[in-house]
Amino acid sequence: MAAPLNESDATGQAGNIRIVLVGTQHPGNIGAAARAMKTMGLSRLVLVAPEKPLDDDAYRRSAGAEDLLDAAPVHATLAAAVADCRLVLGCTARSRRVQLDQLEPDAAASRLLQFAAADPVALVFGRERTGLTNDELQLCHASVHIPSDPAFSSLNLAAAVQVLAYEVRRALLAAAPVDVSGPRPDDQAATHDQVEGFFSQLAETLEAIDFHKGRTPDSAMRKLRRLFLRTDLSVNEVRLLRGVLADAQRMARLAREAGRLSP
Repeated sequence: MAAPLNESDATGQAGNIRIVLVGTQHPGNIGAAARAMKTMGLSRLVLVAPEKPLDDDAYRRSAGAEDLLDAAPVHATLAAAVADCRLVLGCTARSRRVQLDQLEPDAAASRLLQFAAADPVALVFGRERTGLTNDELQLCHASVHIPSDPAFSSLNLAAAVQVLAYEVRRALLAAAPVDVSGPRPDDQAATHDQVEGFFSQLAETLEAIDFHKGRTPDSAMRKLRRLFLRTDLSVNEVRLLRGVLADAQRMARLAREAGRLSP
């Protein structure tokens, strides 16, 4: 039976785990979330479009995790914050129109660790009142739901971060050592940004070949996103798929030109 990770191994793997707070409305909640992270050995805090800058309340509630606040980058969009990530999980309190695989906290922690040995991963939390938007959830590979009491299901932001950070900590300390020698360069996993670039080109191609036949493209793209996000695309696979799409776009352009030239 493999031995659990030692503290040094856990710290190294935790360095690839990003806690992303989107649109936080109260700076004090960011400080409290930083404290929750640090108690569980997580240090990579990322902020996306917070409503207010960090203030005295944020630093006071961080209670010793001021270094996480000082080091936290601020991005304008969630897409920018997770562009280089291999896996993105979005925390949500309720069912939404966006159909994603739903994980409980322990399963989410295990999924994160599958990739965090070699690549950045992200656990994303939304606004205190409204959570993540559907568009933001579309950027995630799966959702995470804390199974709280349905009669009183609302967790504050720092409490939600604490629950997930605790599960990540447990998973890190229980995990067997991982081979981090890395895949061959042609087998490297595509980053979130590379996969999103593929999705943009796919949407353009479907329009070019009139795939939707006048129907709204949203439903088809949601299903296609789910299909491809399950496959853990490599850099070479994204390159191949984009080459196929480029040829399809070229043929569609030639067909349109031929149509214009027809008598």
